[in-house]
Amino acid sequence: MKAPFLLGRVIFGGFFLYNGINHLKDYKQMAQYAKAKNVPMPEAAVLASGVALTAGGASILLGAKPRLGALSILGFLATVSPIMHDFWNQKDPNQKQNEMIHFMKNMALLGGTLGLLGVDEPWPASVQSHDRDEDSDEVEEPPMRLSQRRMERRRAA
Repeated sequence: MKAPFLLGRVIFGGFFLYNGINHLKDYKQMAQYAKAKNVPMPEAAVLASGVALTAGGASILLGAKPRLGALSILGFLATVSPIMHDFWNQKDPNQKQNEMIHFMKNMALLGGTLGLLGVDEPWPASVQSHDRDEDSDEVEEPPMRLSQRRMERRRAA
């Protein structure tokens, strides 16, 4: 299961990392579109969303603090999707369909992001910091799965 999860993580995180870099690189052009959608302080909003996407994408791609990265992406998608892809407000059928496609794509990405929040840390094949002393003889136990933690709590009760 490590290989499919790692490949999926690289693709998913890479998607957000790439888009975050584009937000930062092309922020003036993107800010014009945001302004047309009545986003307050559009340049700052595009730069902030670029930082959130870049940090979140890198976090998921590398597996470094992936819950924080997923929360960053979740915040972006939940906030931006109804503002930028408000298909329900569009009169032109082609524009309405285009915005609906983008909105629904973002909702699917939001669902995938929510799913990643349920994966126990540390993730397999992740860049991770070692909090314990490297010279220590202490053996670190593998993390328990959610079902194992529930069983431990039931036994303790």
